[in-house]
Amino acid sequence: MSSFTTERQTSTTGLFFAAVLVYVSFVSQGECQTTPPPPSPCSSYKNCDSCVPHAKCLWCLTTNNCTEYPVSWLLPPASLCQLSQARWGVCWLNFEALIIALAVIGGTIFISIIVCCCCCCCCCKKHRSRPDRDEERFARRREELKRHAEERKVERKVRHDEIRRKYGLIGDSDHPYSKFENE
Repeated sequence: MSSFTTERQTSTTGLFFAAVLVYVSFVSQGECQTTPPPPSPCSSYKNCDSCVPHAKCLWCLTTNNCTEYPVSWLLPPASLCQLSQARWGVCWLNFEALIIALAVIGGTIFISIIVCCCCCCCCCKKHRSRPDRDEERFARRREELKRHAEERKVERKVRHDEIRRKYGLIGDSDHPYSKFENE
């Protein structure tokens, strides 16, 4: 009975240590986590270099202030700042030039993709039709060679038959040199 009690104490002790370990793991991590500080508002930035690295902020050169970029509109309204005076992402490039540059790059990529697709389609059609032409040409050539060989065969047979008739090897009754087999 004492071994049963010892086993029971050992399993109880193991469960106790496991519970303590789980508690320490989850509870202590929960207490150590900190929340990040709230982001500072765009109006707190006083120059272009500190304003534009933040994607939500827009620097206006006319008013020299940093404002929230209106996410609901693709382009900032003129009441907020003129496009030629607005800076977003980098200070040395105005918003108007940024839009034009992105449109040109996007258009170039789009046209390049279309040209590549058209070229690939044209090349595939050429390669696809070329084997058909080649196969037709080879088939015609094969038929021509077959016909020519058949003509030569017929000519050879006629020539050989004439030679056989001449020497009496063919049982031809109208030939003067034919052999008489039944006499």
